[in-house]
Amino acid sequence: MTKNNQPFKPQHTSLEAILKDHKLASLGDAYVNFIYSVALSKKKGEATGAKVNSSILSQALKKAALRELLPQRMDRHMLADAAEALIVYTWLHEIITIEESITILSTSKNFVEGFTTLLLLAKERLNL
Repeated sequence: MTKNNQPFKPQHTSLEAILKDHKLASLGDAYVNFIYSVALSKKKGEATGAKVNSSILSQALKKAALRELLPQRMDRHMLADAAEALIVYTWLHEIITIEESITILSTSKNFVEGFTTLLLLAKERLNL
């Protein structure tokens, strides 16, 4: 995608701002479910549509040491939203491709590990 096709693309200067962006989380929900469904389809060998359980994303966020950047009183759904916001932000900014995300998820031993790897890669490449 080119920059001209995305007039809504947010610009943030910190990981905290990305993780707390509720509008990004909303878009991220659809994006994360898509890459998860494709990765799951690859693992199963058949087309599958699925939604990621918020506990998977919240565990991955904690394992990636991103939990500490968020307020204390957040439930697992809010933590999952933060993970979704970061994942879609890196795609919008062409930092991590859909294909790369799907490969990471489909080759990981489980989806918590896959999303942890994806979040750590996002954090590293953003370098904020």
